[in-house]
Amino acid sequence: MMRSLRREARGGGRETEAFGFSPEARGSRLVAREFLERISLLGVALSLALAAPLHAAEIKPHRFVTPNGLTVLVVEQHALPIVQIQALVKTGSVQDPPEKAGLANLTAGLLDEGTTTRNATQLAEQIEFVGGALEAKATHDFTTASTRVLAKDTELGFELLADVLLYPSFPEPELERVKKLILGEIIAQKDDPGAVAGKAFSQLVFNGHPYSWPVNGTEDTLLAISRADVQAFHAREYLPNRTIVAVVGDVTVEQVRAQIDKHFGSWQKGPEPARTAAAPAAIDKPVVKLIDKELTQTTLVLGHVGISRTNPDFYAVTVMNYILGAGGFSSRLMDSIRDKQGLAYGVMSQFEPRAAAGPFLVSLQTRNATAPRALAGVLKELNGMKAAPVSAKELSEAKSYLMGSFPMRFDTTHKLAEVLCQVEFYGLGLDYFTQYPTWIAKVNADDVLRVAKHYLHPDRYALVAVGKMSEAKLKE
Repeated sequence: MMRSLRREARGGGRETEAFGFSPEARGSRLVAREFLERISLLGVALSLALAAPLHAAEIKPHRFVTPNGLTVLVVEQHALPIVQIQALVKTGSVQDPPEKAGLANLTAGLLDEGTTTRNATQLAEQIEFVGGALEAKATHDFTTASTRVLAKDTELGFELLADVLLYPSFPEPELERVKKLILGEIIAQKDDPGAVAGKAFSQLVFNGHPYSWPVNGTEDTLLAISRADVQAFHAREYLPNRTIVAVVGDVTVEQVRAQIDKHFGSWQKGPEPARTAAAPAAIDKPVVKLIDKELTQTTLVLGHVGISRTNPDFYAVTVMNYILGAGGFSSRLMDSIRDKQGLAYGVMSQFEPRAAAGPFLVSLQTRNATAPRALAGVLKELNGMKAAPVSAKELSEAKSYLMGSFPMRFDTTHKLAEVLCQVEFYGLGLDYFTQYPTWIAKVNADDVLRVAKHYLHPDRYALVAVGKMSEAKLKE
C-alpha cells in the first residue's frame, strides 16, 4: 500500500538537489554510508567532467501560469513512456505553531489517507493497479506531493494528485493511526545517536527560530494537533497561487495544459498567508551540549548558521565546502581526521541552504577517548580554510567533480521534477541547467578564501556530543 511509501517521509523532511540534507532526518547516516555513496561516484563524475558532454543544455523547461495562479513547468522527455508529476506547495514546518510542531508533516502524511471521493484503500489500489506511485512529504520550507505513472496513465496521475491536494478529507481514524506511526518513529530516534545529536544541534543553532524544531514534531506537540488544526492548515496553506507543478516525461506541453485545466482549474486562489521573515540569529560564542549515553563511540556535530539558497556566494561556498569536507577522501577533513590521525571512519562537512540561512555543520563518530582530539582536528581544519588560499589542485578537482556530477542530480524524471520545482521555488531561473557549470567554473581561489573567512566561524559555534562522557572528557 501507499502507506509504506510514505514512512520515510514522515520521519522528517529533506530538501534535495544540491541544497543539502537534514541532519535529524539522516541520523547516524551523517557519517559513514553517505561517504561511501559519494566516493563511489567520484571517479564517474570526474570522467563525465573530462569526457562526456553535459546534457543540461537539452533541458529547456516550458513555464506557464494558470488563471488561478498555479505555476507549471514542463520538460518533454520522450525516450521512455514515463511521466512524473511533482507538486511543491510553499509551506513547511516553518509555518507550524511552536506548540504544534509537526503540523505540516502530519498534514502531508494524511493527504492520501482519504479524500471526499476516495478512501485510502481506493487511492492505493488505483495507483498500484497501474504500477504507479503516489506520495507526499513535508520539509522545513515546503511540502511536495508527487505521482509517477506510465504515459498511458497520465490522466489518472493528474486526477489522483489533484484529488489528494484539493480534496483530502483527513478522516479521524487515519489521523490517529498516522500520528501513532510518527510517534513511534520519534521514540525510535532516541536510540539513534546521530538523530539525537542532529535534533540537539538544531535547537542550539536555531534557538527561537522555526528551524529549531523537528519537521515531524515532538511527542508533546504531535499529540496536541487535532483534526481541526490539520483542516485549517490545509485550507490556509494549500493554495494554487502558492503551488508549483513540474511535469517531466513522455508528455507534451499541450497535454499538460489540458490536464492542468481539467483537474486543477477549479482550485480556488486564496490570500497569501501572513509570513514572518526573521532570519536565524548568529551564535556569538561557543555553545556546547553533552548528552551522556552508554556508547563506545561519541558522535560529534559542530557548526553554526550557514547561508540561504539564494545567497550570491552559494557557488563559491559549494566549492569551498567540497574542499573542506564534502569531497570524500579528497577533502581536507577526511585527509586529516581519518587518513593521517585515524580518529574516525568518516567525517564530513555540509552547508544546508534553505529559504533562510540553513545550518553549516561538521559531523563524525570517533572513539569516546579520542573525541577531544577529533574536535581539535576539526577546528584546526576550519581555521586552515580561513588562513590561506586553497591549492590549484584542490580547486581544480573540486570544480571538476561539481561540474561533472551535476547531470546526476537529474538523471531520472523523478529527480528532474524535484529540481525543477526547487529551481522555481528559489527563483534560480530557467537557465539554471546551463548556467550552473558556468557559475562553478568562475569560482577562483580568492573567492574560496573570501567565503571561508566570511562563512566559517571556528571561534563561535554550537557543539553537540553524544557518547559516554566519562570517557570522552569534553567540557561544556
